[in-house]
Amino acid sequence: MENFLNGINFAVTELNDFLWVKVLITVLITLGVYFSFKTRFVQFRYFLEMFRILGDKSAISAEGKRGISSFQAFCISAASRVGTGNLAGVATAISAGGPGAVFWMWLIAFIGAASSFIESTLAQIYKVKDKDGYRGGPAYYMERGLNKRWMGILFAVIITFCFGLVFNSVQSNTISLAFHDAFGIDRFWIGMVLAVLTAAIIFGGVNRIAHVSQVIVPIMAVLYLILALYIVIINITEVPSMLKLIIEDAFGVRQAVGGGMGAAVLMGVKRGLFSNEAGMGSAPNAAATAAVSHPAKQGLIQTLGVFVDTILICSATAFIIILSGAYENPKLDGIQLTQVALTEHVGSWAPEFIGAAIFLFAFSSIIGNYYYGETNIEFIKNSRLAIFIYRLAVIGMVIFGSLVDLKIVWNLADLFMGIMALINLAAIAMLAKIALAALKDYRNQRREGKDPVFYSDSIPGLTGIESWEAKGDDKKETML
Repeated sequence: MENFLNGINFAVTELNDFLWVKVLITVLITLGVYFSFKTRFVQFRYFLEMFRILGDKSAISAEGKRGISSFQAFCISAASRVGTGNLAGVATAISAGGPGAVFWMWLIAFIGAASSFIESTLAQIYKVKDKDGYRGGPAYYMERGLNKRWMGILFAVIITFCFGLVFNSVQSNTISLAFHDAFGIDRFWIGMVLAVLTAAIIFGGVNRIAHVSQVIVPIMAVLYLILALYIVIINITEVPSMLKLIIEDAFGVRQAVGGGMGAAVLMGVKRGLFSNEAGMGSAPNAAATAAVSHPAKQGLIQTLGVFVDTILICSATAFIIILSGAYENPKLDGIQLTQVALTEHVGSWAPEFIGAAIFLFAFSSIIGNYYYGETNIEFIKNSRLAIFIYRLAVIGMVIFGSLVDLKIVWNLADLFMGIMALINLAAIAMLAKIALAALKDYRNQRREGKDPVFYSDSIPGLTGIESWEAKGDDKKETML
């Protein structure tokens, strides 16, 4: 069995090297820069606007049903984004690529934020109605915007396998390691407890997922950021040298751990994308659930999510690790490195704190990841049996992930994340003009002092629309 797993790990590693080094980094950065210029750097110009929209109430449909609000949809996507990538993934990037990897994580977040705006705005435009309100995502805009259902099905299969199964095994893997190191609990029993808790949430539907996420995500993020700020303050004299080290290692001025500048770039981009998911096609599935008056609103909200994830939370972990110096120990990796680094700063209670933090971070990711798979299974076929089987598979992968080797899990996650991202990036490149037209419509209405409202005929020639009424239609959604 061990030889079989080693063989799989080797093959996956080879594929990852080709996909990431030869293809994906170039495509991600090129499209991110292109979208940044075409939107006139929407990720910076509308930064304050993002916070204003975050407080919007959800729309009420013609049937009198209140949908999921912008904030709830933000929390569903943040639940998936804010997970092991923020604690274990950052540690892996620094241990393999050196402190310079942090700079490249920042860069991919700033550039990728524009891609996040495009994909999430498209998800809103092409969303469809369901029993809970709305659903949508890349598979839906591939079918409705590009008339390529085959492409949507391919994406739906990959994201279901990638997020619902592989990524959830990553989350449970990190939880089990953190709890085993902190409390000495057997990893099997940790997996069983996680499975029970996961089942209790995912069998409750998207509304239960939204309500759980809107409670867990803000609390865990704020507590973790407060701790990181405290550590930075007590080490304030070392911060300038830390920032200098990050920049020098990023450009190969110093020898980065694991192979110089190339390792820093590769690990920074890979772990950055795993964490913030910009352009990857995952967050749009959550963005589509929101009941808002204009698609660009949720595009901006999801752009804010990229900044919160990478610039705030990932940076917090990076500063904790680099200021401790623990990354120089080649025996430490993943969540163990974060635990040791935090112990250096605050003492022996750090492993227990990280154990609790990683549980909240990673468990919220499990339920967020689960939803991405569910909505894409419904795209392929609306089948209760298929959803039931998927739920059982998710629970099984949660148990499996809590027991297997870390490297195999992360390598599988990288492979499927890369394939998924390429398919989505191709789609949003072809549909970008629609999202850009929506942004222009939003900008024009804001200049007129209006709260922007979108209609199916706001963009001339727009087809494939189900959830937006024509202007003047009595059935259109109204805002409270």
